[in-house]
Amino acid sequence: MATKPDDEIGTGPLPRWSAVVYWFLVVEGMLLLTSAPGLVLLGLLDRDVSNVPLVALAFVPFGPAVAAALFAWRVFARDRDLSPARHFWRGYRLDVLDVLRWWVPTLGILGIVAVNLTHLGATGLPPALGIALGAVAVLVVLWAGHALVLSALFSFRTRDVARLGAYFVAGKPLVTLGFVSVLVLTGALAYASDWLLVLLAAPLTYLYARTAAPVVKATEHQFTDRPE
Repeated sequence: MATKPDDEIGTGPLPRWSAVVYWFLVVEGMLLLTSAPGLVLLGLLDRDVSNVPLVALAFVPFGPAVAAALFAWRVFARDRDLSPARHFWRGYRLDVLDVLRWWVPTLGILGIVAVNLTHLGATGLPPALGIALGAVAVLVVLWAGHALVLSALFSFRTRDVARLGAYFVAGKPLVTLGFVSVLVLTGALAYASDWLLVLLAAPLTYLYARTAAPVVKATEHQFTDRPE
């Protein structure tokens, strides 16, 4: 007979809280490990607009890493045990190719928009174009927030991920606003200290997973044969 999570962790408050701390520490370590190439590249770059393409390149490992964390946090919420690393790696193996298929082109689009925005004055283009490009970038980022959740937790084709991501941007406005809040918090931490952002990666991905819960539930009931 399978061992129940309570049998493995224990029923008292101390074992349970110890398990929670253990999960966050392990997921943090896994995030740092899988994001290491991007973190190293970002650490080598000066904060200069000329490095925008390299910044986009540095963000490539982050998509699969965050997707794997979302996969692990879903297990944490449903059937907590003491194997977070195993769940993280399973999610990484399942998600990495699915995520990269749209994550890399998305970073390319955002990189092009960023380059155009940073050189808008030099080109003599009207400020209204800058506003339009900024709005496009925000919509792309919010779409990517939904798409990453869908790629992490479901086995959809890339085009279906794209369509559902666009659908949920407007279809779940409170979740979309929640993603905005997570992005603002992430930006504030990055502004305060790059290292602070890195050290709080696990709590941020957990907050992201919690925020996305209504999208996950809606997807299970509306776009799959049965709940995952």
